[in-house]
Amino acid sequence: MSVRSRFLTREVSEIQSCMPKTCSVSFGNVDDLRRFTLYISPEEGYWKGGKFTFEIEIPPEYNIKPPKVVCLTKLWHPNITEEGKICLSILREHTMDGTGWLPTRSLKDVIWGLNALFTDLCDFEDPLNVPAAEQHNINRRAFERKVRDYVRSYAVE
Repeated sequence: MSVRSRFLTREVSEIQSCMPKTCSVSFGNVDDLRRFTLYISPEEGYWKGGKFTFEIEIPPEYNIKPPKVVCLTKLWHPNITEEGKICLSILREHTMDGTGWLPTRSLKDVIWGLNALFTDLCDFEDPLNVPAAEQHNINRRAFERKVRDYVRSYAVE
């Protein structure tokens, strides 16, 4: 087993033991630790009551390069597009401010970061989904209604 494979095996066992209680993971193929599904079920905030699915793919160059993450659940969120692209600083390969991916970061950091997008890391000032952020800033009630509609339509268990 390669050093990277041993490293990944250790990280996967670590995430299973120290995930937020609102998260769970599933491996479609237990022999392939490079691809898994993360489920986040927020217990508070705008997206409370929804179950959001993320596909996480670990590149061969991990931990030099960050995992690739896509949101498979359609939602209305300032930092996640309706197509599933995600704005989370630690997933960026290169950043000028040093907040991007570093080899010292781990899958645990990614999971906690994704979970935090539903509570305290939600960024309305530097959004990826500009229409969602603008709606929140201009008409918060309309934003909340649209979030609830999306949760009911796409994120109910």
